[in-house]
Amino acid sequence: MWEQAMEDAWKKTLGNLRRAPGLFPHITSEKRYEWGENRDWIEGFYTGMTWLCYEYTGKEEFRESALMQVESFRERLHVTRRNLDHHDIGFLYQPSAVAAWIIDRDEAARTLALEAAEHLMLRWRPEGRYLQAWGPKGDPQNGGRIIIDCMMNLPLLYWAFEQTGDMRYREAAEHQADKSRRYLMRGDDSSYHTFYFREESGIPIGGGTHQGYHDGSTWSRGQAWAVYGFALSYRYTQNREYLETAIRAARYFIGRLPSDGIPYWDFDAEIAEDTPRDSSASAIAVCGMLEIRSLLEEDDPIRAELGSAADRLLKALVERCATLDDDGAEGLLKHGSYHVRGGRGPDDYMIWGDYFYVEALMRSINGKAGYWYERQRV
Repeated sequence: MWEQAMEDAWKKTLGNLRRAPGLFPHITSEKRYEWGENRDWIEGFYTGMTWLCYEYTGKEEFRESALMQVESFRERLHVTRRNLDHHDIGFLYQPSAVAAWIIDRDEAARTLALEAAEHLMLRWRPEGRYLQAWGPKGDPQNGGRIIIDCMMNLPLLYWAFEQTGDMRYREAAEHQADKSRRYLMRGDDSSYHTFYFREESGIPIGGGTHQGYHDGSTWSRGQAWAVYGFALSYRYTQNREYLETAIRAARYFIGRLPSDGIPYWDFDAEIAEDTPRDSSASAIAVCGMLEIRSLLEEDDPIRAELGSAADRLLKALVERCATLDDDGAEGLLKHGSYHVRGGRGPDDYMIWGDYFYVEALMRSINGKAGYWYERQRV
């Protein structure tokens, strides 16, 4: 099943690369991708998916397309500097530039990734010792905000530390992980989407949401970011608390799934026939569970527990959400959601969902992970 799904994935990705050369898929609500320039927080996932397809097939066309896309990330950081005032720099440059370094040992790509890590450090707020998610320093709405998504951007800083030995990167990443564990994770192992601090002092104010159902609810994609993000922080630091947090977040995710295995967009949303799902949350969580599995000893019962759960979730994605029966589809997974409360992309293809779906398939077929750390660390 995994190999059939991967065959479909690389063929659809190749079709997209040929259909829209040099362009990136953007979020719509039209059951298709809108193709445009490198300007949002999501483009890195398309490049990462292109790299994964290259590694799976060996087809040079994928490599050439990925390298062309990496050049657009170089232009974005150094020339246009378009929409970079946020913490999703890891999402942009890890699956693109770091991937080019991992696969090709491209020194220019390594330099670009390190420059991106330094740009991410502009989000560091020493008064509160956290990475501000969005907006400029002093922003009245976002000045003291952290969000759970940032856990998946920290690998860029951990990687930069390993490449350079500069402790600033590692210390910022660990402080952010610690604050996220303390303030974004709740006592029942669910997660807030966001948490606020007083900018001038770092004094905690309280949790809230931007994309979830309500301030105290559990946005399913945010919970998935926690599963994978804390697992990756453990891989880099060997801090057992991060691994325990990832495991507990995974169990919460699994325990709140509906019978068909595809999560609703928020675990506390009111359920009706038309309540949106989020296949992208499931794809992220699967990768996180497989990452946790790879970190545990062979005889650890949690390894078998989460490995089995990941298989069930991936099977549900292939059977219920994959576009295997639609040769004309641009996306790989149906029923992804972006910003349900805002009415943006409540039920459509999501490029990050497609990326993590392909990563999950690759992990399941040949054990090859994505680009969140150097491969020799496995």
